[in-house]
Amino acid sequence: MRDPYARRVHIPLKKRIALNLHDRYRKNEARLHRLNYIMWECTRRCNLNCRHCGSDCQQDAATPDMPAGDFLKAIDQVLPSIQPETTTIVFTGGEPLLRNDLEQVGLELYNRRFPWGLVTNGMLLDEKRLESLLKAGLRTITVSLDGLQKNHNWLRGHGNSFKTASHAVKLLARTEGIKFDVVICVNRRSLEEIQELRDWLIAQGVKKWRLFSIFPSGRAADDPNLSLSGKEFREMMEFIQSTRKEGLIDVKYGCEGFLGDFEGEVRDHFFFCRAGINIASIMVDGTITGCTSIQDKFPQGNIYQDNFADVWENRFEKMRDRSWTKTGICAECDFYRHCEGNGTHLWDEKENEPAFCHLHKLYGSEEEK
Repeated sequence: MRDPYARRVHIPLKKRIALNLHDRYRKNEARLHRLNYIMWECTRRCNLNCRHCGSDCQQDAATPDMPAGDFLKAIDQVLPSIQPETTTIVFTGGEPLLRNDLEQVGLELYNRRFPWGLVTNGMLLDEKRLESLLKAGLRTITVSLDGLQKNHNWLRGHGNSFKTASHAVKLLARTEGIKFDVVICVNRRSLEEIQELRDWLIAQGVKKWRLFSIFPSGRAADDPNLSLSGKEFREMMEFIQSTRKEGLIDVKYGCEGFLGDFEGEVRDHFFFCRAGINIASIMVDGTITGCTSIQDKFPQGNIYQDNFADVWENRFEKMRDRSWTKTGICAECDFYRHCEGNGTHLWDEKENEPAFCHLHKLYGSEEEK
């Protein structure tokens, strides 16, 4: 059966050559398997109740926070085999700032020469907490802002969330010595005001902005209205493309999905899922996996039973060799070699194919979508 997208995707010769070279680079990176990024799900507690939450976080999470000492012990296991200066550690959640010991953990990482950062909804980030984090060596921070006031508050389930998140954005924009960006999970409501939001971010002095699409996981799996239609998805790609050409803000699409002729146009690199190749995550219960978006899929070990360094060096086979993904809708795809089954977090183990295909969104017929 002929790949249905082959006749619809028109990639120029020069870009096709570049994509083929990138395929070789990607395979070499999988072979080298260098650990450059560690994500720590330090809590599943959260002070918001977001409609699109992928991990179904709550104010009182069923799984308790991981003790800081347990995490640092795992980091010390891998420390002898990596270069800490080139391995970034990022605290995720839940909402990391609900922990009162982030500064202590961050300082321990700083003393081990690791650059570290965090991802936050901004509810608890004020001048005093930011100063405390910076003194502990905070290098990078990401703030989630999912629209202007009405739509952000709607998605985040809290009437004060835009006020606090926008305050955090303004605070970071005027703070020296910190790298930060703003991320948005685009849905149908926020897409309608995306240009206005872009202008607002530029006016605040934001330099970097990442756009993600909402994938059907966690709470979002039960709300199809959060997902963009094929037409809306293409509209988002075209918006990113045109905004990048303007050059007023460094905007890019997130790290997932092969995008056909939009590759090289809407982000700085071609698609590459680095989960388990350059990225490892330690979940709140000790599970070791690729990235935190994978959640409970493809566990590779647990810090409470396994040595973190041994797990990184000797496991992650499913992520380093993705030939097993050439099945389902991927089996006949002419672009499989550039995608290899999409992001690992999007793999549907029950259907044995990706739960979300970017080519399908961009190039499928309305009947297929």
